[in-house]
Amino acid sequence: MNKTGWIIYNGSLSGDKFIDFAEMLYKAAVDRNHTAKIIKNNELSTMLTKDSLTIEAETDVELPDYVIFTDKDLYLARQLELLGVPVFNSAKTIEISDDKITTYQYLAKEKLPIPKTIVAPKVFVRNNNISNYINLNQIVETLGMPIIVKEAFGSFGEQVYLIETMEELREKVDQLYGKAFMFQEFISSSYGTDLRLQVVGDEVVAAMKRTSNDDFRANITAGATMEAYTPTEEEISLAVRAAKAIGADFSGVDLLFGPDNKPIICEINSNAHIRNLLDATGINAADFMISYAERVINGGLIRE
Repeated sequence: MNKTGWIIYNGSLSGDKFIDFAEMLYKAAVDRNHTAKIIKNNELSTMLTKDSLTIEAETDVELPDYVIFTDKDLYLARQLELLGVPVFNSAKTIEISDDKITTYQYLAKEKLPIPKTIVAPKVFVRNNNISNYINLNQIVETLGMPIIVKEAFGSFGEQVYLIETMEELREKVDQLYGKAFMFQEFISSSYGTDLRLQVVGDEVVAAMKRTSNDDFRANITAGATMEAYTPTEEEISLAVRAAKAIGADFSGVDLLFGPDNKPIICEINSNAHIRNLLDATGINAADFMISYAERVINGGLIRE
């Protein structure tokens, strides 16, 4: 039976990479004889009344068999789920992945290797005396210096900071006061280098190594280079376990090289873009993602 699928992306974001991701998924769906449609999240309205909850659009819409959700519009994703539509990834997974603090909490619960992390306290009222807010000396004593300060919400490495001195640390904490952020130990053995493993279901379908010569972060958008990488069994197992810890059907799991080359989880991206991975490896993860969704909705695969 022909399947119908929506690929939803954020219509308010500029840049070709967002529509490119959607188009890669669209082509993979069409190649499997699905009737697919690319839809901007702002083309749909989440309608709630006393008697019903619906999805509204300018023209009448018939809900699809599945949705691949490349956006972070949790309310729309959850509305679709409440209407009985399988959404990949789920609203809960997107919510966990979008909040890096929550992600680390789920990973720590499963006893998976992560950088040692201290979460900054939640504040509501500005107090200009930072010493009354948090004991930075104790944090540095625990995590060392240099130290990583990372905002809970952010993309492409832009909200991650390497702090070298106490003065810098006080300035950064002052700048972030009122936001959700954390302090992390700096994994110096992975300076400017990390791994991206693309997980789909129970397998790693592609992997690449990213390297920067002039930045502690290895994000391609920040100028890092990439190359195909063959992960070890330990790295594969860890990436799959990390994805499962947040309930992800598919995700880009970033690993750091810890001491003695032991892998450490850096981040999990529930809507990781896959163009760079294709360019580096020749493997199109979209094909695996659509195949996975098809198996789930056909009843041949149980989502955990």
